[in-house]
Amino acid sequence: MITDVPGIRVGHVTDPRGVTGCTLILADRPAVGGVELRGWANAVHGLEFLDPRHLVPTLDGVLFCGGSAFGLEAVYGVMQYLEERRVGFSAGPTVVPHVAGAVLFDLGLGDFKARPTRAMGYQAAQAARPGPVEEGNVGAGMGATVGKLFGISRAMKGGIGTASQRVGPAVVGALVAVNALGDVRDPETGALLAGARDRPDGRTLVDTARALASGTPLPSFAPQHTTLGVVATNARLSKPEASKVAQLALVGFARALSPPHTAVDGDTLFCLSVGEASADLTALGLAAADAVARAIARAARAAASLPGLPAAGDL
Repeated sequence: MITDVPGIRVGHVTDPRGVTGCTLILADRPAVGGVELRGWANAVHGLEFLDPRHLVPTLDGVLFCGGSAFGLEAVYGVMQYLEERRVGFSAGPTVVPHVAGAVLFDLGLGDFKARPTRAMGYQAAQAARPGPVEEGNVGAGMGATVGKLFGISRAMKGGIGTASQRVGPAVVGALVAVNALGDVRDPETGALLAGARDRPDGRTLVDTARALASGTPLPSFAPQHTTLGVVATNARLSKPEASKVAQLALVGFARALSPPHTAVDGDTLFCLSVGEASADLTALGLAAADAVARAIARAARAAASLPGLPAAGDL
């Protein structure tokens, strides 16, 4: 799991009635960050902090939320929590925390007016802990779904998953909130784990990538997707190197999502470097891709069904 990386904590806040939530990845020390965006439906905050030309050299955390663009409000709750503890970039009489954020669309489930708030961001920071990370229907994964080519009536439950991989003295961990248009595949066998079903009460999976290739159109309201990921490592990286690891780690999306990075997905993956270990950049990135792919599969397997939305375990 991502907390196998020393100095990384995770906090979830879940709204089961509204079917939404937040997941925060906090670093115990200022982290060097990078990011890679794919798809055309991204909703993000704080990317400028990750630009090598930006004055601020580090990042304090990454927040994932449901609620579409409304959920970005929760970032300011995390910032409030960190400012109260004097965590952030020194700015004269105060500090300014730098928190990157990204959101996924879950407004089609539960109460569409229930969105992550500033208070929920603060609570996610309070809840952030090292050690075991809860997976499935928690945090930003509460309202996550997959397999939406034929609409939500034939979709399945997504969620949060996490995994890690060692590269010599370095370790790289991944956490992913899986909310894709496409299906989830087992990265080892290629077998479909969850995705679009043959009918609203069906238990047979339709291959979304094959259906798209054969001419099946996207649903009339399409931007209700987006898979969000973060990889963290104790390897020492510069900002450009962290962005390169994020690029390589996105190979894991292609291994476990079918298809990834569509025009209606806002797929986004961050990288956080929080240590001083040495690691070959390419080897580290490929290990990150493996961790990402396994985290995606774990998210599908850990998910629990909701009314009208079966999970992988129900198949």
